[in-house]
Amino acid sequence: MGNRLSKIATRTGDDGTTGLGDGSRVRKDDARIAAIGDVDELNSNIGVLLCENMPDKVRVALTAIQHDLFDLGGELCIPGHSMIGDGHLARLDAWLVEYNATLPALKEFILPAGTRAASVAHVCRTVCRRAERSIVALGVVDSVNDAPRRYVNRLSDLLFVLARVLNRMDGGSDVLWRHDRGG
Repeated sequence: MGNRLSKIATRTGDDGTTGLGDGSRVRKDDARIAAIGDVDELNSNIGVLLCENMPDKVRVALTAIQHDLFDLGGELCIPGHSMIGDGHLARLDAWLVEYNATLPALKEFILPAGTRAASVAHVCRTVCRRAERSIVALGVVDSVNDAPRRYVNRLSDLLFVLARVLNRMDGGSDVLWRHDRGG
């Protein structure tokens, strides 16, 4: 575990570089920093989602995911280090099965809309997809474990399912895309 921050304004980044968990410094536009930033943005957006009304079980799951995302960011911050594993993936898979079982099958595309909570979950899903793209891009130029990429891929699926769950909370439903709306 790296040093705890006791001083936030260090001025060491004024030159356009930032420190990684292993003590090395990279440019702030480095692919690794982009991936870390996208994971952090996802975690922040999940924090906004947690401000919404939702079932306690969903809240518990999202809080656990926030901790996982902090670990994932830590893994990305320390090249070669591993913090996300099969147990994290299995938990996401179990939630996917559990929550998807409560939903009707999709026969049409849906819009990222509905209740405020569902809409925020869709924003989280799209930020998650960006984080996934950043992790894949990082893997092209530097070594990255498979688990972070697999985690965010499954998490984006779960966020889609949770958006549908949140739309149904108070008797609502998905907002279907109408391809025949006449344009």
